Amino acid sequence: MTKDLHALPADLPPPVDDGACDHLTGMRLPRLALPSTAGDPVDLAALPGRVVVYCFPRAGQPDAPSPAGWDQIPGARGCTPQSLAFRDHHQKICALHATLFGLSTQSPAAQAEIAARLGLPFPLLSDAGLAFARALDLPTFEVEGLIMIRRLTLVATEGAIEKVFYPVFPPDRSADEVIVWLLAHPRRPELAGGS
Repeated sequence: MTKDLHALPADLPPPVDDGACDHLTGMRLPRLALPSTAGDPVDLAALPGRVVVYCFPRAGQPDAPSPAGWDQIPGARGCTPQSLAFRDHHQKICALHATLFGLSTQSPAAQAEIAARLGLPFPLLSDAGLAFARALDLPTFEVEGLIMIRRLTLVATEGAIEKVFYPVFPPDRSADEVIVWLLAHPRRPELAGGS
């Protein structure tokens, strides 16, 4: 039976706030060149203005089965609905003077397939070597030998983290929550890039 990657099961177990992201607000993003589906590597710390980075465990692919027990792991399922929501709200996030990225530990090749299939208008960044996750001490979990980042979203301005969404649930409402926060914390375009 083919699983509908676009839909969320009604009985997903919600993740709990275990405090694993409490240290992040105020930290600076690490200086790292991450492979990007847009082509050239991206150093998030070097980008001017405000960036939104939603970190997701692993987006499913139609020809690949999910890890065993995936739906029973709190916070694991829902990467495709989350990415689709950010796709659908991308223009609104841009209009609020933020640059959007998705990030996971999946390979650049897997991410390229996902970005193309879902029609994502923003880049996905690969942290397959876990350098970004380790530099920020992000919460991770392991399934079938794969280490994945727990679902969270970072908002940073001029490289400094100012807001962390964790845990994120349900994942298909993540983009809406980010937009609500951006609306409540406006950044004037003339301040972007430090100008």
